[in-house]
Amino acid sequence: MIRIAETEYGTVRGIEAADPRITAFKGIPFAAPPVGKNRWRAPQPAQKWEGIKECYRFAPISIQDQPAVGTDIYCKEWHVDPDIEMSEDCLYLNVWTPAKKTDEKLPVVVWFFGGGLQWGYPSEMEFDGERVARRGVVVVTVNYRVAAMGFMTHPQIIKEQPDFPANFGNLDQQYGLQWVKKNIANFGGDPDTVTIAGQSAGGGSVLSQIAYEGNKGLFSRAIIQSGIIRFINMKGGLSSACPLDIAAKKGEEFFEVLGVKTLEEARELDAFYVRDKYAEYCGNDFSPAGMAKRFMTVQDNTFCKGDPYEAIVNGTALPVAIMAGNTTDEFLEDTPKYGKISPIEWGIKKLALERKENGIDLPLYYYNFDAEIPGEDNPGTFHSVELWFFFETLAKCWRPFVGKHYDLARQMCNYWSNFIKTGDPNGLDADGSQMPVWKPYSKECICDMIFGKKGAEVKIKDKEEDYIVDLIESR
Repeated sequence: MIRIAETEYGTVRGIEAADPRITAFKGIPFAAPPVGKNRWRAPQPAQKWEGIKECYRFAPISIQDQPAVGTDIYCKEWHVDPDIEMSEDCLYLNVWTPAKKTDEKLPVVVWFFGGGLQWGYPSEMEFDGERVARRGVVVVTVNYRVAAMGFMTHPQIIKEQPDFPANFGNLDQQYGLQWVKKNIANFGGDPDTVTIAGQSAGGGSVLSQIAYEGNKGLFSRAIIQSGIIRFINMKGGLSSACPLDIAAKKGEEFFEVLGVKTLEEARELDAFYVRDKYAEYCGNDFSPAGMAKRFMTVQDNTFCKGDPYEAIVNGTALPVAIMAGNTTDEFLEDTPKYGKISPIEWGIKKLALERKENGIDLPLYYYNFDAEIPGEDNPGTFHSVELWFFFETLAKCWRPFVGKHYDLARQMCNYWSNFIKTGDPNGLDADGSQMPVWKPYSKECICDMIFGKKGAEVKIKDKEEDYIVDLIESR
């Protein structure tokens, strides 16, 4: 087993996972601490170290609202530790590898967590990479700056660093991808077989990374879970970025809340003071209007030149195979003609069909997660619940999952891992039987993979639902 590995900055030692055939390296520095002059700046190279750095524990999470404070479903589901360590020094990543030698060239998946670009961290217990690694995949989870530290910009920032004046959290993700390219071979991974994956805002981040031309050669496949959201009554969609001038104006307003006039003064403030003032600035409003006050991805015309969704559709984004889907009950939108519809399902299928019409012959595999979720809260298939299944980490959850749930999780993790390996999710189950054949979604083959109450089931339809066709034509 690879327990000690070399990186460009120094040597790291990992620890055996619960399965000793897997080595977990937790808290590997991939960039310099984004503190002092590096606050609100693109990530910089880490300092080299002497000796062996013991990477046995997760690094601190990025500055954000304190987890486990509140009664919402996510505080009970996985944001359970109010004392989790938090620091502005947060640019670390984690690696799970099943490799015994460095020359194995195993496929790699790089995971970006969700949380609205405001919250979240790779040490959330559902993101344990061990079960995926057992399938012959090297798993990398990357931390990045969120909220005010990750996505604020300001006229003084734009003037100081015009090349990368915003999107510092997205740039952290991209720097992590560069680290993978340079270093993952030393962990038994293949730097030329990389899939990027994420859910919710992590899925939106995957969209952004696909559209960024600076990522050429860093990955060839993408998994986007609940991250392609095209509301019918909203121009563009949640992947649309904030114009730079509007983002800068919000930065000026935030400086007033902070009580500072210069960038130098703002960089000297205590990080937790900035966090608390950001919470005051945003208020406790999570409506679309309230979320619009928050700092998110900016159209800075360097990292982000427009709507990444449209870049994928028209072929100006990187050419990648895609797996994408949604849960049945999340983000439903009311329409006068069709009642409640899924703007995620519509957005994904619209992308698949229009990309093909534009001559881009790359597969897109669509899934719908419709499993029965147990618990006294009767939660339905709420946003993010499928994470327990794709990572096959059900045993960490408080919910009374039973055999059928574990069977479904095994299948989902199989499909996920197969796609990471080859770009095709199909293959054999653990008992050697062929899993249901999942075909790419197209006009000629309307194929939905349903991860539901009876396990994995393929649904091939003669024609698409009217609302999908009508809405695509109307747009």
